[in-house]
Amino acid sequence: MMNTNLTLALRRHSFNLLLGCAAGSALPALAQTAVAAAVASATTEMAAPVEDNAPMATVEISSRKTRSSVALSKNEIQKILPGTNPLKALQTLPGVSFQSADPWGNNEQNLSLFVHGFSGQQLGYTMDGVPLGDQQYGNYNGLSPQRAVISENVRSVVLSSGAGDLATASTSNLGGTIETFSSDPLATQGASVQQTVGSHRTSRTFARYDTGAFGDGSSAYFSILHHEARAWDFDARQGGDQFNAKFVNRSEAGKLTLFFNYSDKIEPNEDSTVHVAGETSAPYTRPFLYPNFGAALNYLSPTGATPAADGNNYRNYYSDAQRTDYLAYAKFDANLAEGATWSNQVYFHKDDGAGVVAGPIGVAGLPALFGVYYPNQNLKQVFGNSGYAVRTTEYDIKRGGFISTLRKELGEHQLEAGLWLEQNRSSAYRRWYALDVNHPTSPYDRPGNPLITQYGSEIDNKVVQLHLQDEWKVSQDIALQAGFKSSLQFADGQFPVQPARGAISGGSTALPVGSITTKKWFLPQVGGRWDVTPQDQLYFNLQKNMRQFVTYGGGGASPWSLASQAAFDLFKRDAKPETALTYELGLRGNHPLQLGAVTAIDGQVSVYHVDFSNRLLQISPTPVISSIIGGNPVLANVGSVRTDGVDLAATVHFGNNFSFYNALSYNRSQYADNYFNGATLVPTAGKNVPGSPEWLNKFVATANLGEVEFQLIGDYVGKRYATYTNDLSVPSYFLMSLGVSGKLPALASWLKNPRWRVNVSNLANREGALNVVVGAADKTYNTFPIAPRQGFLTLTADF
Repeated sequence: MMNTNLTLALRRHSFNLLLGCAAGSALPALAQTAVAAAVASATTEMAAPVEDNAPMATVEISSRKTRSSVALSKNEIQKILPGTNPLKALQTLPGVSFQSADPWGNNEQNLSLFVHGFSGQQLGYTMDGVPLGDQQYGNYNGLSPQRAVISENVRSVVLSSGAGDLATASTSNLGGTIETFSSDPLATQGASVQQTVGSHRTSRTFARYDTGAFGDGSSAYFSILHHEARAWDFDARQGGDQFNAKFVNRSEAGKLTLFFNYSDKIEPNEDSTVHVAGETSAPYTRPFLYPNFGAALNYLSPTGATPAADGNNYRNYYSDAQRTDYLAYAKFDANLAEGATWSNQVYFHKDDGAGVVAGPIGVAGLPALFGVYYPNQNLKQVFGNSGYAVRTTEYDIKRGGFISTLRKELGEHQLEAGLWLEQNRSSAYRRWYALDVNHPTSPYDRPGNPLITQYGSEIDNKVVQLHLQDEWKVSQDIALQAGFKSSLQFADGQFPVQPARGAISGGSTALPVGSITTKKWFLPQVGGRWDVTPQDQLYFNLQKNMRQFVTYGGGGASPWSLASQAAFDLFKRDAKPETALTYELGLRGNHPLQLGAVTAIDGQVSVYHVDFSNRLLQISPTPVISSIIGGNPVLANVGSVRTDGVDLAATVHFGNNFSFYNALSYNRSQYADNYFNGATLVPTAGKNVPGSPEWLNKFVATANLGEVEFQLIGDYVGKRYATYTNDLSVPSYFLMSLGVSGKLPALASWLKNPRWRVNVSNLANREGALNVVVGAADKTYNTFPIAPRQGFLTLTADF
């Protein structure tokens, strides 16, 4: 939250429109911010406890950037639902399509994110500058933002939808960047406690203690979180524990920051529903049978077969994602001289994780797989006589890095040079365990004593990124920016455990090993901004980005998942990394008005075009079998994608007690080429990118009535194609959520700032396809359902 003094200070620093604050409004507003450095210097105020009825700016648009860069503050993130994933908070922004099965957006296995036609794995992510990888469910180079920092400790999240800063530490930011920033310690000593309860036995407990200022410019905080909730359609527990600690010391020499995060969480996975062309019915959900082991035994035939009527929509016993992360960094922002700063940051991340599935042994090619290791044996007896086997993909990440950025003002020029180095050692092991009919295992424990280790990968990846840029203030109203970055990756993959013949799809006897080095020395960026009037600013940006090859062994769109050494060697020789050339033009402004009840209007319109080249696609003739057994027969360059789009967002203010924000987006992302799948030509030229809607519309209506604030959020997602050839699609949906908050004056005599908040998701209790999982060229796709209406009560107090 920004008070009036801070707003005025930021205004003096640069052209900016903190729309809610500037108008004295207590309502959501689409607003302009100042340069990121100015925002960062105000972190002690942004970290202050949330006051729901205080003046605020909901959406902040940077006016220093030569591109679209939009931010949400802590206050607005927590309004969506206390504890929400910072990525989910972005769903109110133009051009963003986000879906997840749980109200917080924490479940990573069924999370879907598109920004301007780019999928979540084609964006770049950081937390306080630390790279978070590409957010794939099969973790290999990072962790999700909600595992990197407790949601309640997030200061802000920033979306650069067209192209991110050259300095962003990411190898995947084709379509822009999402930067999460943690709050700094408060200057005054105190503590806060927050408790959320609600639907499906939800209990979320957060506590934070701030030391206040001590010593010579030092301050710190410590916070803990415990989260539990039941899945809405079956008996499974979501939750875990998290701990954050942050220390800051400010002196004339600069600012020292130390940060530590521990996260231990388990998320129940949700089986998606398989759809086929011409179907007459499909289950809305595929709930697991756990903990009813008797029902699980009765579900299978004596030989372990699933009911024929269920087809590919058979039911598993349980599945979950287990993740334990340690993340730490040390950063020093040095004041070298007047107009010169040098920032240096070191970080380390350790992840121990597993994806666990207990499923029937008689489905999707498993009898053939198990027969490789146990030929001519009774497989049901081998795997504990229950008819089920437990499959794990066990992940391990050890990565460390160094980020250095030097900034210098020379007259009308602001020069910046930077370096990012990272070494990441990751592994992925696919193992199979028995599920004993007399001693069934729990999904919340890591199984032991595997019967089969199907494969095991070890990949050592080194990244080097350099950047150099200059921002030239041509005149008082015009600034130009130009620069480039270099991206280099040195990856070596080995398989200490190779699969037996027939142990992965495609019939390979050995997954590929070897090194791949990719270097792109010149990725340019050119941009500019023009203060057309004191209230309006025009900007443009042109930037080229590259996505380095995925370094994951055994699955996904990775060279080390190809079905043979020969395929890997051919890929290494001929393949090119994905690249995107983004053009962006926009106008942003803020206008006080006197039109009856309308007192101000502010917003931004941006148009963009993207040339996306060398798109890589993992192709499998048996996607169901490949998803279970592992391995991909083909990883092919399927040509180019052309994207055109427009985002229009505005806030209309009706005095100080009501505002209405609306964001309308149109995006058309189409394949430019057909591709060959190894057997036939797949006609994708002119087809839309599946999973990404053409039309999006969001609104936020907020009203302050005395001591109570009401906020209604609407989210419209248009029709989405579900296959690469666009022969199947899922219909549009419109969801609403409600938030009501206020203070508790009766408790104010012995508690500081006590307050309450009620949140209701899916207010109208709609049903339908929430997100679509695309895995085939035609005739089939998968979906996850819209969760039913859920309600939550949050109580907060400071001490």
